[in-house]
Amino acid sequence: MSAERVYYMKKISFLLVVALLCGTFAFLGGCGSNDGSVTLNVYNWGEYIDDEVMDVNREFTKETGIKVNYKTFDTNESMYTLISSGAAEYDVVFPSDYMVGKMIDEGLLAKLNFDNIPNYQYIDEAYKNLEYDPKNEYSVPYTWGTVGIFYNKKYVDEADLKDGWDLLWNKKYSGKIYMFDNPRDAFAIALKKLGYSMNTTNADEIQKAYEALAEQRPLLQGYYMDQIFQKMINEEGWIAPYYSGDGAIMIYREDGNKDIGYFVPDQGTNLFVDAMCVTANSPHKTEAEQYINFLCRTDVAKANAEYIGYSTPQTEARKALDPAVGENPMFYPDDAVLKKTEVFITLDDATNTLQKNLWTKLKTLKD
Repeated sequence: MSAERVYYMKKISFLLVVALLCGTFAFLGGCGSNDGSVTLNVYNWGEYIDDEVMDVNREFTKETGIKVNYKTFDTNESMYTLISSGAAEYDVVFPSDYMVGKMIDEGLLAKLNFDNIPNYQYIDEAYKNLEYDPKNEYSVPYTWGTVGIFYNKKYVDEADLKDGWDLLWNKKYSGKIYMFDNPRDAFAIALKKLGYSMNTTNADEIQKAYEALAEQRPLLQGYYMDQIFQKMINEEGWIAPYYSGDGAIMIYREDGNKDIGYFVPDQGTNLFVDAMCVTANSPHKTEAEQYINFLCRTDVAKANAEYIGYSTPQTEARKALDPAVGENPMFYPDDAVLKKTEVFITLDDATNTLQKNLWTKLKTLKD
């Protein structure tokens, strides 16, 4: 219970009753209300929270009195630059796995008080204690998914899917292939194609991955991120690597394309986790933890999973999902797939610099 809330309780007996009730019903996502003087600054990915059906932030404010100033970012790196520079102050941020590790190493995140996050008990053990936060001191998983290949069933021969990541190098589909427009994902794919770990720090292996990407470049229609959605839906391109959760946009929404399929290559892939963290300099740490706890509440986690399409690590929320989603292998793959995945970890400076330099070289190659 925050100091602010204690301050406004008038009778000690009432305080004890409320404290007991909060302990009993903490799983409901918060007890009592705030006087409206606290505003949490939250920094999340775009289109990554239900702001229509439940309207999660509005509901949080309604239940707690804590206001939410909600802003979005489009890459881990842009979020990191803003936080590390001190150019803006945020209380809650949503970095991906490897960026969590980097921000921990640089002292940018606060250790969490899990007494304020009782709904953490509903987070699947499979997504706790991962390499980027091995003791789970700084982060709570928000969503997860896999990276795989989206393809148009009308134009791509199913027999070619057996080639896995090599499908992205198949000359038969020249001019109809897209690639990630960021070095970490692009190099990870090339490394897995070659049989290496996507977290390698071996300079020779990274150089070979660059050579594979350079070989692929003439076959590409282009390097893209979110623009891939509409291009695949419109059938401008036929093959693209992307995040599993975005199948909800490309395939299942009203304006999606039912001819698009998804598979995870046998060579293995990235299991990504986006996490909820509190910044080290947050002046509202208790309220920030209360916000994280609210997002871990079953009905809220379910609403978010249904709205944004990414997989939830909240066990009760998954059980509550429509089986068409909760048992869909695109969103919840079986153990055989998961055993072949790797979580991104924070790479050393020399490896990051090498990848960055080779990426710049790749993007400036002449066709």
